[in-house]
Amino acid sequence: MLGSRTGAAVLLITILTWTDACAALGAGGTGPRGDGPGSNSAPKRILAAVMSDPPLLSFKLNPVSNVPGVDAIDDLVNVGLTTMDDTSTMQARLAEAVPALENGLWTFLPDGRMQTTWRIRPDVTWHDGEPFTSADLVFTTTIDQDRDLPTSRDFAYDLIESVDARDPLTITVTWKKPFIEADTMFSQLRGFPLPKHILESAYAADESTFLEVPYWSTEFVGTGPYRMKEWIRGGSMQLEANDAYVLGRPKVDVIEIKFIPDSNALVANILAGAVELTLGRSLSVEQAVQVRDQWPAGRIGVGIRDWIAVYPQMLNPTPDLITDVQFRRALMYALDRQEMADTLELGLAPVAHAYVSPNDAEYPSIEASIVRYEHDPRRATEMLVSMGLTRGPDGMFVTPSGGRLAIEVRTTAGDDLQEKAALATAGYWQRVGIPSDPLLSPRQRARDLEYRANFPGFELVRQPTALTYDSLTRFHGKQSPLPETNYVGRNRMRYQNAEFDGLIDTFLTTISRTDRVAILGQIVHHMTDQVIPLALFHNAQPTIIANRLVNLRGQGSEGTYAWNAEQWDVSGP
Repeated sequence: MLGSRTGAAVLLITILTWTDACAALGAGGTGPRGDGPGSNSAPKRILAAVMSDPPLLSFKLNPVSNVPGVDAIDDLVNVGLTTMDDTSTMQARLAEAVPALENGLWTFLPDGRMQTTWRIRPDVTWHDGEPFTSADLVFTTTIDQDRDLPTSRDFAYDLIESVDARDPLTITVTWKKPFIEADTMFSQLRGFPLPKHILESAYAADESTFLEVPYWSTEFVGTGPYRMKEWIRGGSMQLEANDAYVLGRPKVDVIEIKFIPDSNALVANILAGAVELTLGRSLSVEQAVQVRDQWPAGRIGVGIRDWIAVYPQMLNPTPDLITDVQFRRALMYALDRQEMADTLELGLAPVAHAYVSPNDAEYPSIEASIVRYEHDPRRATEMLVSMGLTRGPDGMFVTPSGGRLAIEVRTTAGDDLQEKAALATAGYWQRVGIPSDPLLSPRQRARDLEYRANFPGFELVRQPTALTYDSLTRFHGKQSPLPETNYVGRNRMRYQNAEFDGLIDTFLTTISRTDRVAILGQIVHHMTDQVIPLALFHNAQPTIIANRLVNLRGQGSEGTYAWNAEQWDVSGP
């Protein structure tokens, strides 16, 4: 427990240890090549790195779904009908337009079903020169709906009734019911298109070895701005510009991607000039800031993928006061979330005033709906007193009956950021007189569903903040882990409110973007007014970018920096 501001500050301070990284430089090579972009006659080149040694190249395959950087490499060599930009807005790529009610490509049928139609841009080709057609998309659907293949299953395919190729450049998907993410089909979010002319024979011959063919690695053929030139296992990958890319040839000729799994070796390579761009999940916030402060040739790009929040137990809490919204509001006022963000995220990520990321396109429209809780310990104390709580001999509040008022703040051990945030949260509550007991739960118990569901007070976790079906249903009452469901469910709070569930249901079936954003504002207002959960701060995903690299615009909550790779460029030596 933390009983003083000094104690909390000590727990908040992150001590950065600088290792002798130069000794690890050999893991990623030496400096830039002599024929690099500094010469007018030489090709433009970017030296990038990922913190992994990818076994395969496909983000949808189970073996590589969590390998850092594979998602970004995928976006460089492949592209779908649409892609998500840096504001989490869908943009057309291989398709002429994103399906929408306004352009007539998204329609409702009288019986409640719906259809989405894509028109492929003329002259789209695969890297080997073969035409890209609607037949490739029908084949892709067949693969993604095959339950016998060990690929990452996407629930969206269970909602599809049929996929019809109307002509070589037009495809229509008929959906069994409304689905707000229907416009993400055949994109990086649902799975990139697959080349029928390459994979159909292997799939027909033997499904059991389908994922072992060379296509998934050294013989990869995609539709993206870059094509595979060389893949040295355990070393690097070299990509070259796709002259026939449908949106125009990329400005950078060559991207060399080094495989550097060790973070200290990656830092050393960056400081030595051997790496000028990190792709995907890589350095921690502390390491990124360390590099920024010692590397004047570069900067930090910040993406926001998730948030750190404290989830209250709303079904069987100890103490019962946790279900009182006034009590939860007082706890929010007691938290100095700005100090937490400045210290634990080193100023790279903002306080989380709402579930929606401030980088998302919807944020300006819903910002007025947010109920904010600025740090105000005096107000927190006044609210607690107004609830009938009194202080005991030690200055800590006790229950109206005189019993000890103790709150457990639980998080899973092994995540440094979560551990520090849990300790800091308990410390702030201690300061206003709420006895708080931080508990680091063993990682072995993370899969114990009954144990996870029945935490007594609060559980601190990091979770995605994307405005997707998968993310928003985490708050629905039907997702509550209960004994009758064998504790299966993703609603950690077990919060059940018919009005709130109705808002989520309406949001998930409202296709009009304008109407959907209005409903999102109501959802955000309910969450912040009722304080479910207690939002702390957003979590930064830093990207190291050399100053000479231009047009890297950022990433959305579900995308990567590579979404506009054809526009990347270099300036100067």
